[in-house]
Amino acid sequence: MTKRRIALFGLFLAAASPAAAQTAAPATRAAAAPRTILFVGNSFTQGAHSAVKSYRADAVTDLNGDGYGGVPALFKTFTEETGLNYRVSLETQGGKTLGFHWTERRRLLDRAWDVVILQELSTLDRDRPGDPTDYRTYAPQFAAMFARANPKVNVLLMATWARADLVYQPGSPWSGKPLAGMTMDLRRATDGVRALSPVFKGVLPVGEAWTRAIAAGVADPNPYDGVAFGQVDLWTYDQYHASIFGYYLEALVVFGRVTGIDPTRLGPKERAADDLGISPKTAAALQAIARDQLAAP
Repeated sequence: MTKRRIALFGLFLAAASPAAAQTAAPATRAAAAPRTILFVGNSFTQGAHSAVKSYRADAVTDLNGDGYGGVPALFKTFTEETGLNYRVSLETQGGKTLGFHWTERRRLLDRAWDVVILQELSTLDRDRPGDPTDYRTYAPQFAAMFARANPKVNVLLMATWARADLVYQPGSPWSGKPLAGMTMDLRRATDGVRALSPVFKGVLPVGEAWTRAIAAGVADPNPYDGVAFGQVDLWTYDQYHASIFGYYLEALVVFGRVTGIDPTRLGPKERAADDLGISPKTAAALQAIARDQLAAP
C-alpha cells in the first residue's frame, strides 16, 4: 500500500471513530417553536360578510371547527411573508360578547398562549349600547386565566370601528353624531378595561385607523350617499361589518402591534391583498395608515 493510500485510510478511520463524531460540526438546530396567538371575538374577527371569512381557513386553527379563516388568516399570511413563525388559532361566535365566550367556551381557551387578542361586541352591550359593564367584568377574568397558564402572555384589547348604520341611521345612541364620536366611545371603554389588569399590554386602535383612513381620503366617510371615486368603502353591504378593505386594515393594525414590524414592509404586492382583489395602490395606502396609527401617541 502506498504512503498516500495509508494516509487516506487513516483519515477514514479517524472520521469514523466516536471521538471524531463528538468533534464534528453540530447538526443544524431544530427550528424554533412557533409563537402561539389566539383571537377571541365575534363577526368582526371572523371577517363576516366578506371574502375574508373563508380566506385561508386551512392556515389557522378554528377551535370551534367552523372553518373560518378571517382576520387571523390575514395575520398568518403577513407573518409568513415577513419570515415569522406563528401558530394562529381563533374562537369566534357572531353577535356574542366576551361574556358568552367566558361562560360557554373558556374550556377551549384555558391553556398557555404567547399572545391573545380579545374583541368585544361592536356596541359593547346588546341591550345597553355603549355600556362597558360586562366588558369590565369578563375581559379581566380572561386576562387572569391566560396569565395563570403563561405569566408572560401578551393580552391585547381591540377597539373596533364606528358602525355607519348606527351613526347615519336613526334609533341609536350615536345617531347623528360624527363617526369619531362612536370610535372614541369604544376606545375610552377599552382603555378603561385595560387599566383593570396589568396583564393587558395594550389596545389595538382599529377604529382609529378607520378614522385616519377617512381623514386621509383613502376611505369614504359615508357609504349612504355613495362612495367617492378613488376611495374605498371600509364597510360591507350592511354598513355594519367590514368590507375586505376594512378587515385588511384591521389585520394590519394587529400585525404591526403584535410583531413590531412596520406594516409598510409588506409592500404593494402583498399576497393577501392580491388574493382578495385589493389593488397594490390601495394595499400600500392602507399599510401606511396602519403604520401611522400605530406610531401615534
